[in-house]
Amino acid sequence: MGRLPCSGALLAAGLVAALALTACGGDASDADKDPGGSPAPAQTSPPEADGAGGGAGGPDVAALEGTWTGTSDGQPVVLSVASGKAALATGRHVCQGEVKDMGKVMVALKCHDGNTDRTMGTVESNDGKKLVVSWEAGAEDTLSKTDAAAPPPGLPELPTP
Repeated sequence: MGRLPCSGALLAAGLVAALALTACGGDASDADKDPGGSPAPAQTSPPEADGAGGGAGGPDVAALEGTWTGTSDGQPVVLSVASGKAALATGRHVCQGEVKDMGKVMVALKCHDGNTDRTMGTVESNDGKKLVVSWEAGAEDTLSKTDAAAPPPGLPELPTP
């Protein structure tokens, strides 16, 4: 029974992150469309174009796509990345922002409650299974890639209707 609150918190954090990312989507505004009506191309360039990113052996922005989970100081941490947008849920904080290539891959977030523990992070490593992010405020998160089709391990079975 003691495991249920932690698992529930992890599930809730994952759901909040997923909802936050879907809220970031939506239709492009008229200012983002060309005269033909199609959305303007993305402002980011592929890693090969600017010489930075995965080609030189370092992590790249596209490699962060997906959902990453772990714990930090006993609290669940969920980072979800889709199309350069990022959402992070940790314990009581929910943050949104972007992943950018600034010579190093960076995660720039703004937390809804004003928390600044994880507002600017540097991706230290990403092997596709394990992600390490160092945050300017001092925290370092080691997260594991999760399968979007499968719930995180350790969650209780949902009752069948």
